[in-house]
Amino acid sequence: MRVGFTLDGDGSCIAEARRHATAFLETARTEHHLPVSARARDLTELVVSELVTNAVKYAPGPVLMELRVTADMVDVVIRDGEPGIPAVRTADPGRVGQHGLEIIKAVAEELSIEQEAAGKRITARIALADTLSPA
Repeated sequence: MRVGFTLDGDGSCIAEARRHATAFLETARTEHHLPVSARARDLTELVVSELVTNAVKYAPGPVLMELRVTADMVDVVIRDGEPGIPAVRTADPGRVGQHGLEIIKAVAEELSIEQEAAGKRITARIALADTLSPA
């Protein structure tokens, strides 16, 4: 299952992106009978919110969001027009703000950031179930 969205890049697209993610996971759960836990839904909304917020704040132009689901994972893929690769900072409880990528790294199974011809692609992979089977 896969779906893509072009977000206009203004502040209202952050809530729109979260709604798209929630609806996508609900479809995966109800129509495809995948084990989407409440935790997976909440973490996906959080990751979408953080990644789209960063794209809106730091990148010019529209934001492209792709959501992909397999039997046990959901991938949140965000593409934006800023070619600079953001650094995941170390935890600092005294720092105000700029914790988005460290939060995503803590809750995602995988986080990858890749430069593309016109910007970058950030992919966060989140487990659908609260615990994965060894298979």
